[in-house]
Amino acid sequence: MKRFLAIAAMTILAASCTQSKAPKALVLYYSQTGNTEVVAKALQASLGADIEAILPVVPYDGDFQATIERSRKEMDEGAFPEIQPLSKDIKSYDIIFLGFPVWFGTYAPPIETLINSADFSGKKVVPFCTFGSGGLETSAEALKAKLPNSEILPGYGVRAARLDAVPKEIDRFLKEGKFIEGEVEPLEAFSAPSPATEEEAAIFDAAVGDYPMIKAKADEVRLRDIPGGKEYIFTAKDTSRFGNEEPVEKTITVYVLAEDGKAPVFTKVAR
Repeated sequence: MKRFLAIAAMTILAASCTQSKAPKALVLYYSQTGNTEVVAKALQASLGADIEAILPVVPYDGDFQATIERSRKEMDEGAFPEIQPLSKDIKSYDIIFLGFPVWFGTYAPPIETLINSADFSGKKVVPFCTFGSGGLETSAEALKAKLPNSEILPGYGVRAARLDAVPKEIDRFLKEGKFIEGEVEPLEAFSAPSPATEEEAAIFDAAVGDYPMIKAKADEVRLRDIPGGKEYIFTAKDTSRFGNEEPVEKTITVYVLAEDGKAPVFTKVAR
């Protein structure tokens, strides 16, 4: 009996130790308009993680142009906005899902304030963001430079115009990253690049439509079949104009989703 009790106690202790080592996650985000909050809450619901919003002391409560002017000035002057103290202790977590809108190709200024004042050393950081056209990759690179003692994991980004796709995409993202249990159907690799045909160029044109930040024509394309449609990666010559800048031709990469029975949409742009 004593031997049985000892073995049982060791089993319980081992199980307890295993549970205590399970990664503890925090969803930490800044959202001005509520778009990034949609993604944050979807992550929190799937992960069962803690969640907290990053709140500037002086909110960005102006219109779009006022926000652009304020954030540009903050970035140019390096005078980033003060934020309210967090109620959650970052040191208590193993994985931080860090969310933000993309402004000027990178994370919004309140995130800069946070990472300048908080210790992310030894943490796994998973960026997630919302954007008009893109910026996940450039934001992740900026985080890697600012947080050299953290591990920046592959992140998730979504256009603000595609928030209805968040639940499905978040489920796949978390399962592929092994953050939650479950299997997803593997996607086939993209084809080799080839010149875009007239039909493919028409799909590109329909996807970018009259989006003001893209003035481009499809050049090359890669594609693959996905459940319920096709996915394309176009390279294109872009001559978009930013503010008073003279337009300069640049090569951009545009990801396009064409689901059966739906109009094609672009999902992100890499510049």
